[in-house]
Amino acid sequence: MRAEYREEACRSALNKVKGMPFAWSLNPYTGCVHRCTFCYVRAFELRADRPADDRYGRSIRVKVNVAEVLASELGRPSWNSELIAIGAATDPYQPAEGRYRLTRACIEVLGRARSPFGIITRGPLIVRDVDVLQEAARRTEVSVMFSVPTLDSAVWRTTEPGTAPPRQRLRALTALVDAGIKASVGMAPILPGLSDRPQQLAEVVKAVRAAGATNVWANLLYLKPGTKEHFLEALARDWPEELERYEQLYTRRAYLPRAEVDPIRDQVRALASEHGVGDRRRQPLAPPPEPMQLSLGV
Repeated sequence: MRAEYREEACRSALNKVKGMPFAWSLNPYTGCVHRCTFCYVRAFELRADRPADDRYGRSIRVKVNVAEVLASELGRPSWNSELIAIGAATDPYQPAEGRYRLTRACIEVLGRARSPFGIITRGPLIVRDVDVLQEAARRTEVSVMFSVPTLDSAVWRTTEPGTAPPRQRLRALTALVDAGIKASVGMAPILPGLSDRPQQLAEVVKAVRAAGATNVWANLLYLKPGTKEHFLEALARDWPEELERYEQLYTRRAYLPRAEVDPIRDQVRALASEHGVGDRRRQPLAPPPEPMQLSLGV
């Protein structure tokens, strides 16, 4: 699939976020050529009256001035250095980044401003930016989270058609950890009946440990309107025998109940403990402690 790239200026770079572990999001691009069948962003696209079906990912907005706008926003007196997530709505290291280098420019801005940030990606291209990540990590809190839901090649190729192979992502993670960058893995979304078998979960966690990930967590698929219709359509084509099960699981709800989710999370936590997943960086990069502020009482 060939994508159309639209170079456009943006008026704002940061988006305020509620109900998440981070306060702000930053997306140098709008739209994503990865075209994951389960992508939760399709739900946002539907609400914005944009295509959430197979047309999603065919048109990518490139925010050519995003780094300059970001620098202006971080320079405001009201900015209080809250955590920023890069890539919450579109992968910041999708192929367009190889040409436009907008994510790299934003990292440089964040590092200079000493603003903490975390990156969410499936893109091994991030290894290109080890130098600016290291520089930023010496000034502020920096983390990278690679999405690796499964190592099952059939599930990966079918549900994440535009992404790099999972083991390639893990090799990129190793390069970052070796450079002192905090890099973890999110096993999400795990797909009931397709990627949730104990041996599949164990395979991922063992590979995560071998790659040197500092942490691993898991979550199951959730399907909101927009994502749900597209995913079930793809499921009917690729795994028709699973369609009835999913229709029952996700009838009148987007999120599975804890009785379905907790056992998988518990398995992953137990596997991580068993295999010793943890921060084993030889030379962790972390910002220096803030100097003690003395009150003069005047």
